[in-house]
Amino acid sequence: MKLEDFKLYLPKFLSAESEKELFDGLKDFPNNIDTRLYSNYLTETDIIFQGDGISDMLYVNLPNPDIKPVPSMILSNTCDIDIHNVRNFPSQVVYAPIFNLTKYQDALYNKSEKTKEQIDSHIQSIKNQEITQIFYLPEVDSKIKDSIVFFDRVCNLPNKSISRDNLKEKRLFTLSDYGAYLFILKMSIHFTRIQDKVERKSVNL
Repeated sequence: MKLEDFKLYLPKFLSAESEKELFDGLKDFPNNIDTRLYSNYLTETDIIFQGDGISDMLYVNLPNPDIKPVPSMILSNTCDIDIHNVRNFPSQVVYAPIFNLTKYQDALYNKSEKTKEQIDSHIQSIKNQEITQIFYLPEVDSKIKDSIVFFDRVCNLPNKSISRDNLKEKRLFTLSDYGAYLFILKMSIHFTRIQDKVERKSVNL
C-alpha cells in the first residue's frame, strides 16, 4: 500500500489541520516516536479516552494472587466506558499495566541467555514499534519514563470504580491523533489478524 492510500483510512471527523498533522506524523514514522504521540488538548475533560494512561489501576498477574495499584493504559473503546452512556448492563474497563522499559531491559541483561547485542536490538525494535505485542511509550515529562505495554497482560474492573472527579490528577497522558492511530493499529494487528492459517469448517448439519 502506498503512503498516500492511508488518507482513505484516516478519521473523517478531523479538521483539515489535524488531518494534515496526523498524515505528516505517519509519513515520518518511525523517526518521530517521541512526545508527538501525546496531546495536552484534552487534559481538563472528565472522559477517559482509549489509550489514556491512568495511575493506580489494580493489577493482578495470575496465578500470583497479589493485587497492587500500577500505572496502566486503557484498552477499552472511549464510547464503551463513557459514564454518560446509559447501558442495560454495567461496563468494565479493560486495561494493561505500564512497565518501565529500563527495568525490563535490565531484567533481560540479568536473566536472558541472549547476548547484549541481541537484547539491545530487541529494545530498539520496541522503540520502533516493530513488535506487535508491545506498545512503546516514550518519556512523558516527569510522569513516566520510557515505558512499554504488553497487549497480553490485560485486566478489567468496573467502570464506576474509576472516579472522574479527580481524573486530572490520575491521568498520566492522553494520546494525540497520531499516537491514537498507532495504538489502535497495533492493537488491531495483535488481536485481529486472520493469519493463523487454520482452515475452520462449519459443523455439518
